[in-house]
This record gives sequence, structure tokens and C-alpha cells, in this order.
Amino acid sequence: MHFFEYKDRQLYCEGILIREIAEKVGTPFYLYSYHTLVRHFTVFDDAFKGIPHLVCYSAKANSNLALLRLFINLGGGVDVVSGGELYRALKGGAVPQKIVFSGVGKREDEIEYALKTGILMFNVESSQELQVINEVASRIGKKAAIAIRVNPDIDPKTHPYISTGLKQNKFGIDILRAPMAYRLASQLPNLKIVGIDCHIGSQLVEVEPIIEALRRLKQLVENLRKDGMEIQYLDLGGGLGITYEDEEPPHPVEYASTILEELQGFGCTLILEPGRVIVGNAGVLVSKVLYTKENEEKRFVIVDAGMNDLVRPSYYGSYHQILPVKEETREEIVADVVGPICESSDFLAKGRKMAILHSGELIAVMSAGAYGFSMSTNYNSRPRIAEVLVRDDQMFVIRKREGYEDLIRGEKIPDFLIRS
Repeated sequence: MHFFEYKDRQLYCEGILIREIAEKVGTPFYLYSYHTLVRHFTVFDDAFKGIPHLVCYSAKANSNLALLRLFINLGGGVDVVSGGELYRALKGGAVPQKIVFSGVGKREDEIEYALKTGILMFNVESSQELQVINEVASRIGKKAAIAIRVNPDIDPKTHPYISTGLKQNKFGIDILRAPMAYRLASQLPNLKIVGIDCHIGSQLVEVEPIIEALRRLKQLVENLRKDGMEIQYLDLGGGLGITYEDEEPPHPVEYASTILEELQGFGCTLILEPGRVIVGNAGVLVSKVLYTKENEEKRFVIVDAGMNDLVRPSYYGSYHQILPVKEETREEIVADVVGPICESSDFLAKGRKMAILHSGELIAVMSAGAYGFSMSTNYNSRPRIAEVLVRDDQMFVIRKREGYEDLIRGEKIPDFLIRS
């Protein structure tokens, strides 16, 4: 459920007309519903109340400080994959002992930053990384709490670019080699083994692959405990999908009940890292139609939001529903909705059967709260767009639109070029 709906043929976000927000902040912009975000987080968290657990929101899905703070206020932790995301989490008020540091390529400076911060644990992805974390911890006089990310070789049945649990993926340590990695970790003096981690992919719409991975992890944990290793945390990652078009992912309660059944009496605190399922349907991208045109082959609707603002359709071939902000009886057409970027891959929809749109009107690109702004760029020297949060009948600009001066911040012309 989300709080974007038509009232009197006008699209609202909670208690505010989207058209009125556009008049105040301009287009394009990202728009988030506060009550949708709260509801999604709370439903997910409550679904696991049967066992000790910690919901660490996946910052990569959407790392705006206001959203991070919202989830932190609800008792959540944060899953980070870079020093920058760790910085954001701390600025958002996160408790360090509720932060998990994931990611396949952690730099030494990021490891040191996390150790000095006092995070809950690192999810480690290679034997070499174990050794580097040990060396950094030794150098600064710390002991690093670690879990090893185990790759169970499970097909998550999702897009290949967001599959992470197969042998051909770069993530984690193969489950057959994991015992060797744990033995290495147990011999390194500045490491403390506290858990095990697994994440098989994103936009998952079936429970079975997750359960299969969990069963393989349970057997591994039992063997590790027999070898005297204390496994306190079981991190199952995130990845639960949402409905973009016609997908039917399991409800968080269904998802949780299956996992809870498997974990009865297992003696671990469960860590979960949801991202998309919390923020995906809580946000939309609002854009304005600039022009329409057609040729013998195609109709085009040209809007002011491009692939630099929302890359998912170009990158993954992803579907996002596109709605006119003003609802009315319209002729139906088949068209490509494209942006202003100088790339043929710049589109929000291709060959889409849709209501005819006219120059100057507003559209809402739905289900854009996850991997929208967080994957945006300044390509074609386009300033990144504003982000707005609505709560009831109040709107808050939680990131102002960049200006041209922001595009060149940090750049410098060497003196020899100026003199010439």
C-alpha cells in the first residue's frame, strides 16, 4: 500500500496535490511519502518480532539523510557498502552498533573509519580481505568483529545484473571454501568471528531460493559451532522484491513466517537488510512533458527527466508505470517516453501502451523510490534533481536541486592553461 492516489481526477501524495509541489520546486523531482515509508518499515520489522532480530536498512537503495533518520527513529540499523554510506548513516544519527559494513571492495581507509566508529561487524567477502582487516585492526589497536559472506550457489531467479549468489558472481566466498576462510579468520589475532552472511540477489519474487540458501547456511553454522566458532548473528541480507508491473512478490509477513519456521531454536540474532521493499513504492519521479513527435515508425513523448535521473529502464530494461498527474479520458497510443540525454538508450519506457500525453503536462513515474536518486549522475552536465518528502499536508525539500555551479565544484584549471 502507498499514499499516491487520485482525488477529483488529480494525483496526490498524501494530502498534497503533486501539481502544487511541482509549481513550488520545478521539475523533475523525486517525491516520497512519509506514511508509506513508515508503514513499509514497520510491517517488515513487526513480521520478525518472533525472534531476536535487527533490521539494517540498505542505504544503497536510497541514502537521503532524511530517509535514513526516519528508519533510525523507528529503531532500525543501516547496511552500508562504502565509507560514504557509513558517513551518511552516522550523520543520520545511526547507532554504530547497529551498522553492518558489506561490500566486495573495502579500502583500508574505509576499514579504519569503520573500526574507529565501532560498527557491529564487517561482512567479509574474501580471504585477502580478512587479512587486510586484521592488519588495519592491529595497526590501530582494535579487534574487528566479522561475518563471512557465503555464496551458496543459489539461483535467485531475478535479473542477472542483480543476482549475487551464484558461482559466477563476484560476491562472497563459495560455500565449499567457507570453512577454510573461517579457520583462517580464527587464526588472525585481531579478528573476532561473530556471524555469517548471505545475500543471493535483489528484486526476489519467490521465497524458495531464500529458504534453500538458509538451509545450506544452517548446516554450515552447525559445523562451525562444532569447531568452536561462536556464530551469534545470521545475516540474510535483503532482496525482497516489489510490484513494478505484474510481479507478485511475497508479503513481508509470508516471507518472515517461512524464515521464522526454519530458524526456531537456532540461537542466532537475525539481521535483515531490506532496501527496495521499504522505499521502492514509497517514491515517484515527477517529470514534465516537453514535446511530442512522431515519424512513420514511432511516437515519442519527450520529458525533462532522463536516464541520468532514473537509469533503471535503460540499465535493466525495468518497467515503471507512468501516470498522468491529471486523470482524464484520453486516447490510447503506443509510444516511447524518452528524456533529453544525448543517448539512444535514454528512455523511461519503450513501446508502451499508454494514455496520450501533451506538451506541458506532468507525469509520475511510479515505484521510483529505490535505486532512483541513489544511481543518478550529472551526465551531460545536468544538475541532479530535488528530493521532496510529504507528510500529511506538509512538504519538505530534503535535497535541493543542484545548480550549474555545483557541476564544477572541486574542478580547477591549471595556471599554465590560463597563462596560455
